[in-house]
Amino acid sequence: MVDYPFAPQPVPTVAIAGSAARWPVRRIFCVGRNYAAHAREMGRDPDREPPFFFTKPADAVVGDRETVAYPPQTANFHYEAELVLAIGTGGTDIARDKALAHVWGYAVGNDLTRRDLQLQARELGRPWDWGKAFDRSAVIGPIHAAADVGHIGGGSIRLAVNGETRQDADIGDLIWSVPEIVAIVSQSVELKPGDLIMTGTPAGVGPLQVGDVCTVSIDGLGAISTTIGPAR
Repeated sequence: MVDYPFAPQPVPTVAIAGSAARWPVRRIFCVGRNYAAHAREMGRDPDREPPFFFTKPADAVVGDRETVAYPPQTANFHYEAELVLAIGTGGTDIARDKALAHVWGYAVGNDLTRRDLQLQARELGRPWDWGKAFDRSAVIGPIHAAADVGHIGGGSIRLAVNGETRQDADIGDLIWSVPEIVAIVSQSVELKPGDLIMTGTPAGVGPLQVGDVCTVSIDGLGAISTTIGPAR
């Protein structure tokens, strides 16, 4: 038996659709600027840039219908609707034509972002961590098994704030497809069961205010909602 100087933190988990079981989260990878229109609205050229990635801590996960406090040190707190991949079989140097066999399921996600901190870091050539990897910044709905919903390669992805549509696109518009994302990540790190990959957001990102209710939906995966609470 191992002794610790304090009790270890519990393993973060995400709900699994139609099951009492929970998904133990190992790591959260995020693809940056993976929709052409969003890349352009962020001032980048999607036709020239290869995919790049950042991460969020596993304990940043927030479930459906939870309240997220307006985070500290920002005056420009943004939503980002995303398709999330749940990795069930790990590997390295995964071939693109074999990649879907490693995806256990899919979820609806919202990559909450302190945009002002992200942009400040970008302009100074610094890491994005303070803009992206803060507490309760990864809203992830129940994971739907690919065995039940099939593999998601297209379909509507939408986000609304207080019932007003802000993002409306198709998963098929991803610059780098689901199999390509899995293959590319596995070239740099060893994917393992429990890893989650947030695949990027379409155009239309914008701010959230205290009291807003943000809803994200993806065809075949349902919808999730998040209420923005007062600053902590």
